[in-house]
Amino acid sequence: FQADVTRLMDIIINALYTHKEVFLRELISNASDALDKIRYLGLKDPAQLEANKELKIMIEFSKEDKTISVTDTGIGMTKEDLIKNLGTVAKSGTAGFVEALTKGDAANLIGQFGVGFYSTYLVAKQVVVASKHNDDDQYLWISQAGSQFSVVKDPKGNTLLRGTKVTLYLKEDAIELVDQETLKNIVKKYSEFINYPIYLYSEKEVTQEVAENKTVEAENKTAETENKTAEAANKTAEPEKKEGDEKVEIKEEKKETTAVSYTHLRAHETSLHLVCRLLLEKKK
Repeated sequence: FQADVTRLMDIIINALYTHKEVFLRELISNASDALDKIRYLGLKDPAQLEANKELKIMIEFSKEDKTISVTDTGIGMTKEDLIKNLGTVAKSGTAGFVEALTKGDAANLIGQFGVGFYSTYLVAKQVVVASKHNDDDQYLWISQAGSQFSVVKDPKGNTLLRGTKVTLYLKEDAIELVDQETLKNIVKKYSEFINYPIYLYSEKEVTQEVAENKTVEAENKTAETENKTAEAANKTAEPEKKEGDEKVEIKEEKKETTAVSYTHLRAHETSLHLVCRLLLEKKK
C-alpha cells in the first residue's frame, strides 16, 4: 500500500469501529457504480454485455466460514485496475478525511471521500477481491489490513465471467452480522437509491414427517425350472404365519436444510437513468 492508504485504514478501524454496518453501504454503492459503467458501455457496444447480460448484485454469507460476500456483474477490474484502485487513494482522500473527522459526524464521512472500500476493515480481518474484466483474466487481490497486499491470477479461472466479488473474513466481534435477517435489514436500509436488483442468499430449514409402512409376511417361493416335472417336485412349502408378524409400522422424521435460493430485495430504475438510456439509444 501507499503510505496514505495504511494511515487511512488505521484511522477508519480505530475511529469508526462502532459503525460496523457502514461497510455494506459502501460495497453496494461500489457495485452499483460498476454496473452503471458496464451498462453505459453496453448501450454503445452490446458486445460488452455478452459475457453476462444480467446486471445484478448478490450478497452471500457463510456461518461456517464466517464470511460475507458481495458480488456484482459490473465492469470488473483488470490486474492493473486492482493495484491502482485498491492500493492507492485519490489525492484529496486522506487529508480531507482526517480534517473532516475532527469536525462532523464520523459515521457519514467514509462515502464522501472515495475511500469507502477500506470500510471493510471495520469488520474484516482479511479481504479477498476476485475480479474479471472483459479485457483481462480473473485476478485475486488479497490483504489483511497490513501494509501489504498481493495480486495473483485466480487459480479457479474466469468463474465470474465478468464482474467483482468481495469476500470478507470477519473478525470475532463482527460474527453477529452473519445472519439473514440482519443483512436483509441493513441492505434495505442502504439500497434506496440503487437501480439494480439485489439478491440475498437465503437459508431455510424444513422439517417433514415421513411415514413408512413395512409389512412382514411369509412369502411363497417357487423354484422355477424348464423341466415341468422338476418344477412341481421342487415347490417350496409356505411357512407358517406367526401372530407377531402381521404388520410393523415405522415412522421416521426427516430433516432437510436447504440454502440454495436468493431473496430479491429491490429493483427499480430512476427516471434519470431511464432518460440517459433513451438519449443514448436515440443518439445511436
